[in-house]
Amino acid sequence: MTKTLLRALAGETLPTPPIWMMRQAGRYLPEYKATRAEAGDFLSLCYNPDLAAEVTLQPIRRYGFDAAILFADILLLPQALGADLWFVTGEGPRLSTITSDADFDKLGRGEMIHDTLSPVYETVKILRKTLPEEVTLIGFAGAPWTVATYMIAGRGTPDQGPAHALKAENRALFEKIIDRLTEGTIDYLTEQVKAGAEVVKIFDSWAGSLKGDDFDRYALEPARIITQELKSRFPGLPVIAFPRQAGDKYIGFHAATGADCVAIDDSVTPEWAAEHVQPGGCVQGNLANTHLVTGGDALVEETQRVVRAFSKGPHIFNLGHGITPDADPENVQIMIDAVRAVRSA
Repeated sequence: MTKTLLRALAGETLPTPPIWMMRQAGRYLPEYKATRAEAGDFLSLCYNPDLAAEVTLQPIRRYGFDAAILFADILLLPQALGADLWFVTGEGPRLSTITSDADFDKLGRGEMIHDTLSPVYETVKILRKTLPEEVTLIGFAGAPWTVATYMIAGRGTPDQGPAHALKAENRALFEKIIDRLTEGTIDYLTEQVKAGAEVVKIFDSWAGSLKGDDFDRYALEPARIITQELKSRFPGLPVIAFPRQAGDKYIGFHAATGADCVAIDDSVTPEWAAEHVQPGGCVQGNLANTHLVTGGDALVEETQRVVRAFSKGPHIFNLGHGITPDADPENVQIMIDAVRAVRSA
């Protein structure tokens, strides 16, 4: 095993942590904007294997990251299940809503998702053939709770209120949605791995709005089911889980789910996570993405603080959340240089 990301995921403490960024293929890069314009719109880009592979490769060519993450979107799965999906310029995604049993009964399952998602699998195949040998290919999906919040509300919401309301008012329907998404996520990630993904990541962007037992039932438990089923199908497959803003619930998440790595956001300090989370296994994170906008000495100092905090255990350097469109591409290179300078200084 020579790929640094796979070594970190296997529990090895490396002299320099492997580096990649969430949303590293995105609107902060001029070459991405050009390719997206060529595609015509966001969904057309997602479903065009050649162009989706191209934007996945762009940050690898520019920066030499240690991993590439498949370019897709977490809402492709609900679309494949039968929900209507479209994007409103400047406002984000819109979905037909699932708020009743009649709405739920219109959703499909199983093989039907692969007809819609086959271009995504083709993108994975292209990437596995074209990525540099040292770069690890990460596949991904949204976690059931996070995807459900969009399906229930029909859009992103600041507090995931509609999903919480449905959970309170019609728990049986809510749990059917979670179960269907758990099943679909396993099938979706299975096909990504068959196509060539070497690692999978489960993004639970809204996990932090689940409290107490609800977190355990609807964030932790689906992650456990998905992880264990994938590992039974693909022994040795590394899994990264990202229950964003989980706070104290990050503690023990490795053991409870079987995930090889827990990605953390920047609402917790790297020192706290090194003490409380890293003993369970590899940790990914957690530079605040705002530093890639503001740059300067603080970018270098905070980058190296993160590296040093996690230096005694397995670590993948990343941001606490995705890079934003207003980030300066030059700051990304400064960040990478700062990471690689820590151990060589």
